[in-house]
Amino acid sequence: MTSTATSTDDDFDALRARLHRAIPGGAHTYSRGDDQFPAIAPPLFVRGKGAYAWDSAGNRFLDYGMALRAVTLGYADPRVNAAAAAEMEKGVNLTRATLTELHAAETLIDLIPSIEMVKFGKNGSNVTTAAIKIARAYTGRRYVCVPRQQPFFSFDDWFIGTTALKRGIPTDQTSATLIFDYNDFGSLKALFDAHPGEIAAVMLEPATTLTPCPPACTRQSGWPDTGTCGGCECNPQNFLQQVQALCRADGALFVLDEMITGFRWHLQGAQTFFGVQPDITTFGKGMANGFSVAAIGGRREVMEVGSINRPGMERTFLLSTTHGAEMTGLGAFIETARIYRDEDVTGHLWRYGQQLRDGMNEVAARHGLSKHFMTDGPAISLNYLTRDRDGAMSLPLRTLYAQELMKRGVMMPWIAVSQSHGAAELAQTLEAVDGALGVYAQALDGGVENFLQGPAIRPVFRTHN
Repeated sequence: MTSTATSTDDDFDALRARLHRAIPGGAHTYSRGDDQFPAIAPPLFVRGKGAYAWDSAGNRFLDYGMALRAVTLGYADPRVNAAAAAEMEKGVNLTRATLTELHAAETLIDLIPSIEMVKFGKNGSNVTTAAIKIARAYTGRRYVCVPRQQPFFSFDDWFIGTTALKRGIPTDQTSATLIFDYNDFGSLKALFDAHPGEIAAVMLEPATTLTPCPPACTRQSGWPDTGTCGGCECNPQNFLQQVQALCRADGALFVLDEMITGFRWHLQGAQTFFGVQPDITTFGKGMANGFSVAAIGGRREVMEVGSINRPGMERTFLLSTTHGAEMTGLGAFIETARIYRDEDVTGHLWRYGQQLRDGMNEVAARHGLSKHFMTDGPAISLNYLTRDRDGAMSLPLRTLYAQELMKRGVMMPWIAVSQSHGAAELAQTLEAVDGALGVYAQALDGGVENFLQGPAIRPVFRTHN
């Protein structure tokens, strides 16, 4: 790591103790918890700039977490900060609707073809839950369907109660949430057959490391950000298009959660990349370069269930948040969207991801680890897989890899690329990967427990600490 100061383990232990004494879980997102990082990880960061973050001892890390994928341009981008500061001088949050929120709404409407109306929130869970409410209000139906392979849609009971974390959640809160398998159209169709005329919506992320096109798709290895996979030769109708058609035929709403894919896969969202048009879309991470902005948008007819200017219509109490239209965040979104339009940010993310994937795979091959360390997913949505001698997935080895990268100044709990990741960052990363995989190879033979400093990372969705 790059260091301008020193710190002792006692200093970090004291900070961890303070965090857990003041904040349940030690952080405001479980993905930031101590159990998601190697034991040598600093308990907190104090600042970030570009692709780097600094801990309380002054150690600098090249960051691939990027604020849980929320920062896409780079930390403390001066253009975005200036836009937010200008809105602060206007009053931050006023008594009536503001010109800023109108401009922000029109910016998203102009950008995303499927969106005709929009409401803003402060976090993703609020807008995904609002999408479920809209779907039920619009259709008059009860059930919603989500895929088991996508781990998080909301902290609200309707979803969290379907995971292993059921404590505090009455079973009736999740009885109307149905589970299917991503890329298995038959499993979704079976739910529609079992509940005819009762399904209000299907909600899913358009893609993760799993995509709606099969692995044999000839475009998987180097998808450009300009095309769509809606009509690729190997799959004339991809999985998302099948889901859309089923929803249209049945009267259910097709809901895409673009919290992560939005403003990464394509300027107009993964929905444009894959050639579909949802009834409702939710956005959040990547909208405003780390400022707290989330959004739900969709067809006018659907979104108007939350309107107040249609006399005689039964009312739906949709999102009603004091801070949803906070001007600083919306100003940051407007500027972030401008930068995306002017500078081909998504193209850079694709290209850097491709270079990173190729480089990591080459280093793994050089160490004889191609069967034990590999990258997964398209260049825009990379993950790395760690396998033991028997080929089984290994969290201890994943922890060791992250630990050894961290010793070399790179923090990679997952892979989120920003515009600030450039040639110098790629070179630093691959040098660190080379060193980390050297230790990894030794651990395969000598036992990972002999190289790991502290416990292995653990799944967020587990029943007990």
